[in-house]
This record gives sequence, structure tokens and C-alpha cells, in this order.
Amino acid sequence: MSGLLVPPPLSLYIHVPWCVKKCPYCDFNSHGKTGELPVKAYVAALVRDLEQDLPLAWGRPVHSVFFGGGTPSLFPPEAIGDILSACSARLRFAPGAEVTMECNPGTAEFGRFEHYRAAGVNRISFGIQSFDDGCLRRLGRIHDSQEAERAVKLAQDAGLDNLNLDLMYALPGQDLAMALHDVERAVALQPAHLSHYQLTMEPNTAFAARPPAGLPDEDSAWDIQEHCIQAMAAAGYAQYEVSAYARPGRQCAHNLNYWRFGDYLGIGAGAHGKISLGATGEIRRRWKPKNPRDYLAHAGTPDGIGGDDAIAPANRPFDYMLNALRLVEGFSLADFEARTGLGRDQVATELEHARQRGWLEASGDHWRPTELGQRFTNDVIGLFLRD
Repeated sequence: MSGLLVPPPLSLYIHVPWCVKKCPYCDFNSHGKTGELPVKAYVAALVRDLEQDLPLAWGRPVHSVFFGGGTPSLFPPEAIGDILSACSARLRFAPGAEVTMECNPGTAEFGRFEHYRAAGVNRISFGIQSFDDGCLRRLGRIHDSQEAERAVKLAQDAGLDNLNLDLMYALPGQDLAMALHDVERAVALQPAHLSHYQLTMEPNTAFAARPPAGLPDEDSAWDIQEHCIQAMAAAGYAQYEVSAYARPGRQCAHNLNYWRFGDYLGIGAGAHGKISLGATGEIRRRWKPKNPRDYLAHAGTPDGIGGDDAIAPANRPFDYMLNALRLVEGFSLADFEARTGLGRDQVATELEHARQRGWLEASGDHWRPTELGQRFTNDVIGLFLRD
């Protein structure tokens, strides 16, 4: 063990758990709204939650903020502004910090994007999923393709040019031509960033219990992915993570911090955080109660912490690789040592096995996935899972 744990950059994640209705494929902590949302009470709970976590991050600048959900755009701009003001009064925001808000195109309203921008949001992530109305219906989405395009253009008209569009592929009833058409429609809107995820049947979702008909098989899904990657690359969007593509210099700073095993405070119902404590050499994960009612009742008290565990040194290689090996750029062994507090000898055997199988390649102390390794990411990461 190297013994030196260097605290990495710090981000802030803020979870808003409500959405208009739960999508059948979604395994996030989201809850369909019934009646009026408790906006003021939730903002106050977030502030109490943050104040309880502050001792974990005294004096460290925040480089990015991410409002995730659920659907954060269900909260009015004034509430988002109040949250950001309260956070920046208690944490030091780095100059030019990236502030992302997830948005459902079905909840976008005329004139609101300039208000979100004035509140401090400088990046919007749109949950488009598809531009095919039939696919959107089968996914249980509340918007159609015209609403999706309209929402993106409204954000651009409001001066927000740092936009991500989420697309999903291998959808029920989708073939290669349909998937490529989705990419074509997305690229035509000229966002800075694209996310391109395969639809998977996650446990405890409606789709897992009742899988939809017409899902492409594994070979078809891989064919779709390869052709879509080529189409995005031809349009200037380079892949930098398993599911993330960006124009030059427009990668998502917040997600890069996750994938580089950075630190983050997590506030809100079901939010998770990860903090490196240089003084003690600990790396801790803390999470909050998932149920919004429980969260509102207990935020800022000991019962408002759902769990708080140290990552044992034996588990740190897997936790690190679970993130870093998703990146096309890979990682350096010096970074592994700084962010885990472990010596590089702790992963030497697994790295050599991965190299022999053609999954990883090395240049000096830098390791990165090969094309084959990118196809078998889960197998590569699994090498580092200790019993």
C-alpha cells in the first residue's frame, strides 16, 4: 500500500425524486407525482442535508453540480435558484463550475429556460430517448418527437449551448435504420454532447417483470451500437466513455469526475456520496433514505443518513476500475495510487491477465481498454472483484 490518499476534485449531486410518471424501464429512485409537489419543504430539507454533510468537505471547492432525478425541471426556476444560492453560501464553487439540470422534454415550458439559466444552470441534459413516436409510446414516455425538438430549441434560444441529449437503442420494435435515424435527428440539433444507452431490463422495473415484445437480439444490438458510434463520430462526436460522446472539449465534467473516481457529496432522497478523507486515509460512501416522505421528515438528523460505510482497502481496486475502465482514455497507475491509497502492485496480476486476453493495453504507466475490452467492459471490471 502506498498509504498516501490524495483527495480528488469534489462535485455535488442533488436528487429531485419526482417525475410525472414512472417509466417502465427506470430503476432510479423516482416517484410519479400525485398532487402538488412539496417544493419549499424539499428545498429546506436539502439545505439541512447539506449542512450535515459539510464537515466531510470543509474548504474544498466544488467543480460541478448535477440536478438529477426524477425530473428536476418539475421544480420552478426560483426553487433551483434557491438551492444553488444556499449551496454556494455553504460551499466554495470553483469559477466556471458546470451546473447541469436533467430535463424531461414533456415538462419544458415556454420562457422557463432563460430563468433556469439566470438561476445558475449552465448545462441541460434532455431525456429524449428516441425521436420515433412509436418507440416513445412503447417506452412509456410522456413527450413526442416534436416536443423533444421544441424543448431543445427553446433551451438554445435562451442562450444555453451546453446541452446533452439522451438516446436509447435496442428498443422494442427498433431496427438499425430507426436507430440511425434517431442519431441523425439528434445531431441535426447540434448539441454539445450525446449519451447513447442500450435499453436493459433492470431488476425491480415494470419491463423486468413484463419484458416488451420486439426487443433486438444481442447481435442486432451490437450492430446498432457500432453503426451509431460511426455515425456520431462522422458528425464530430467522439466516444469518451461507454455511453458518452462529445464534441471536442465538451465532455461532461461532472460525469468525468465520477469515472475518474472523484469525490462527490450527494443530497436529496436516495442520493449517494463518496468522500476521500486524506487525514485518516478513509474513503467513505454515504447515502440518504430513498422514500421522499422519510427524507423530508429526517433530513439533517442522524435518521436522515441511510448509510455511511468505509470502502475497505481490499474493495478499492474494484470500485476504482468499475469507473475508470468505462473511459476510453483509461487511467494511469499514478492516479490509481493517489485516489485509492494503494500501491500499483495491488492490481498488477489482474492488469496482466487483462492484457493477455487482449482487453487492455499499456503505454508506460497508462492503461486503456482495447476495442475488444470496450465490448467486454463488465468482464474486464470483474477481474478486480475480490471475494
